[in-house]
Amino acid sequence: MDGQQYGQADGEGFFPESPQGGRLPEKKDRGFAKGVATGAACTLIVMALVAGLVYLPEQVARRKAPGQGEGSTKDAIFQDAVEEKEKEIVDLIDQYYYEDIDENAVVEGMYAGMVEGLGDPYSNYFTAEEYASFNETTTGTYCGIGVVLTQEAKTKAVTILHVYADTPAEEAGLKDGDVISKVGDVEGDSMELTELTSYIKGEEGTTVHLEIVRAGEEDHLEFDVERRPITVPTVESQMLEGNVGLIQITEFSTSTPEQFDEAIQELQAQGMESMIIDLRDNPGGVLQSVCAMLDQILPEGLVVYTEDKYGNRSDYESDASCLDIPMAVLINGNSASASEIFAGAIKDYSYGTLIGTTSFGKGIVQTIVPLDDGSAVKVTMAKYFTPKGNYIHEVGIEPDIELEYEYQNEEDEVYDPMHDNQVLKALEVLGKE
Repeated sequence: MDGQQYGQADGEGFFPESPQGGRLPEKKDRGFAKGVATGAACTLIVMALVAGLVYLPEQVARRKAPGQGEGSTKDAIFQDAVEEKEKEIVDLIDQYYYEDIDENAVVEGMYAGMVEGLGDPYSNYFTAEEYASFNETTTGTYCGIGVVLTQEAKTKAVTILHVYADTPAEEAGLKDGDVISKVGDVEGDSMELTELTSYIKGEEGTTVHLEIVRAGEEDHLEFDVERRPITVPTVESQMLEGNVGLIQITEFSTSTPEQFDEAIQELQAQGMESMIIDLRDNPGGVLQSVCAMLDQILPEGLVVYTEDKYGNRSDYESDASCLDIPMAVLINGNSASASEIFAGAIKDYSYGTLIGTTSFGKGIVQTIVPLDDGSAVKVTMAKYFTPKGNYIHEVGIEPDIELEYEYQNEEDEVYDPMHDNQVLKALEVLGKE
């Protein structure tokens, strides 16, 4: 089946200028993940994806499925009795509801309720605004200033969790830990983080005025920051002892394969002889992206395949070129969907050692269909299987070496992989190969 496919962990994903999606890191924040992982005070849920999404061409997405016709769901929904009851409920609301009615919200809620009636937590209706935000998450790009924000649940105080390198925010002098007092004339603690970010982001070349409270400064600081296109970094790398390259991947966006390729090339230029890939707390992302990255690593063969309820199968394959070096992959209970596709393929090919704890367990695929008014519907449409035919939904992938995470030096303010017991185990394993 054609079209881009996406997948992320249990209902959470990153939102630019806000906390990165996924789940809270286990115990110690792990370096790069600290900048792009969920803020400890507030997890902003902006989409509900698991295992994969498919953008289908309209002519494919709207075609009649086998067996569809008489007795279909459409026939059940559009019975005269259903329409009559709908009118009755509308009349009751109009007559008795004690406040003014937001008619658009009621209509949008009706659409959402129809999809919610499936009883599937991974099928959703997106309003036009929600769908626009969703598209930002899958591309990994947006127009803003380049910060990750977190909001304290009770006070609603908004703090800059991380300033991305080489962004307008860094150039303007904003720092990690700065508290946003005002965005223009809007008080920083006057609304939910989702809404506040809409004032920070904007058209390229425009400027946002920020008033900042900074520790150690008596007076508020003021910054005028230009908005520019921002590509969210999802990959970071460094060389460890023994010429072992460590690559951390926090999300599989459309820009991740390019970042991954650049990381590998940089490490190879430094003499990399083996590699650790860190997928801990990675909620997933774009299926095409993870497949492209596996294609770069694995020899020729099947990477993953999907099957729908009609038995239609789609295969995703790797070509003959591969990265032939010893490898370890770190996973945990928050490694989901696209991360599990990566880990499952590595395991099935015996191409590396999986270290950590059993992964999340999402083996289903959703299709997302844009509607004419800018909204969209996402519905679960298939299962996915590892190259050896394993269906990991609600099961997960077991590591080759089971090892709970433990950070071995609590005094460190900055994450050091050499104090991470799972990284150390990976170095031990790779040192024996």
